[in-house]
Amino acid sequence: MHGVRYPRIMTETTPLLAAQPEPDEGVFATDEVPATWSGDAVQRPPRLLLTLLGDYWWRRTEPLPSAALVALLAEFGVSDSAARAALSRLTRNKLLVTSKSGRRTVVRLSGRAARILDDGGRQIFSFGQTSQPWDGMWSLVAFSIPERHRAARDSLRKQLRWLGFAPLYDGLWVAPRDRTAEVITQLAELGITTATAFRASTIPGVSPEGLPQRAWDLDGLRVRYDRFIASAGSLRERALAGRVSPVTALIARTRMIDDWRGFPEADPDLPDELLPGAWPRATARELFTTTYDLLGPLAAHRVRQIIARYSPELAVHATHHSSELKMAADADGELAGSSPMVRSV
Repeated sequence: MHGVRYPRIMTETTPLLAAQPEPDEGVFATDEVPATWSGDAVQRPPRLLLTLLGDYWWRRTEPLPSAALVALLAEFGVSDSAARAALSRLTRNKLLVTSKSGRRTVVRLSGRAARILDDGGRQIFSFGQTSQPWDGMWSLVAFSIPERHRAARDSLRKQLRWLGFAPLYDGLWVAPRDRTAEVITQLAELGITTATAFRASTIPGVSPEGLPQRAWDLDGLRVRYDRFIASAGSLRERALAGRVSPVTALIARTRMIDDWRGFPEADPDLPDELLPGAWPRATARELFTTTYDLLGPLAAHRVRQIIARYSPELAVHATHHSSELKMAADADGELAGSSPMVRSV
């Protein structure tokens, strides 16, 4: 997302704490875990929790003990109070449904959250997969929203960035693909009438400084890609060498997807003919998908360990999906996610 920081993924020497190994973890070459989780998501525990549920409880309808979710967030340095505040906030926003099971508080994803995770997953994991042909046309959105409607203006800007737009000038945003239908929908949902969307092409003779692609800091984006490539490459080598424990796999995999999710917003997915030479997106995607998939079984193992402290019968259903959104079997051999998705809040 906008402003996401890109922390190191175990590419440099970082202070480590010895984690207490749990049963079945002794086969791994290391049981060390980074002392702190420095990802941006830890500053927003609600987003971190949704990320974890989307990765390891995707399309499950069974409610989990709230204490298990608090313990899961604790792996990332989130305090008990911050974790419970995140649960409360997600419940208020109708993304979680909280109820009682005996004396325990249990939590499940709402239908709305399930749809958000599905839509977000498709966008995150499909980003950079293929290069689409370009018709030479740009999508443009021009708007003038007064200060008294600042919240709507901020929401529109956020949605435009998610759709691949960037500001060419103060009130004129551009995207290289046809996004007009999505823009019209967003304008209607936000109740914004002082805006227009249209498509256009550049004309010969425009100064290079005035070309639409100058709306993005491609040099800065290349630096972010290069940093991601170095970090993910180092992590993949460690995993292939058997030097990543389930504890570290969970943290590193979550950190990596937190990093990667920022690229669909920052990268305009420009047509190949508009990109600088040797653009690193394809290399970054290949490292992301292979490393994410490689760490999946280890990370899911750690999630099952945590849930088993509070509900062994539910822990077996925690699993992972691949970067192709294909589910692995859970610990009982059942295809995870086979239960029907929640349909209502």
